Amino acid sequence: MTDDAQARIAEMVGKSDVLLFMKGSPLFPQCGFSSRAVAILNHLGAEFDSVDVLQDQGVRQGIKAFSDWPTIPQLYVKGEFIGGSDIMMEMYESGELAQLFEQQGVTQAS
Repeated sequence: MTDDAQARIAEMVGKSDVLLFMKGSPLFPQCGFSSRAVAILNHLGAEFDSVDVLQDQGVRQGIKAFSDWPTIPQLYVKGEFIGGSDIMMEMYESGELAQLFEQQGVTQAS
């Protein structure tokens, strides 16, 4: 993992209110977990950006060290690491994720 990848990841995380590191794109997720994460965000009406880790090996490896989390997808809200698809699902089902978005003033997709 390079410092360059870490710097790029930090910049991406800092630029976006809601950022999903995933395999594929929101329109064409490349794994079931990424697909589920996108579905949750879409259902909540959250406006979010995504990074396809399959397009950049440095980011794909670097994000795991950046968050100290071994799997992808990974969700960040206002620069804070939230978790992967299992945590997103639990938070969604309990209402915590919608509450977090509301507290953080996350924009609803129009």
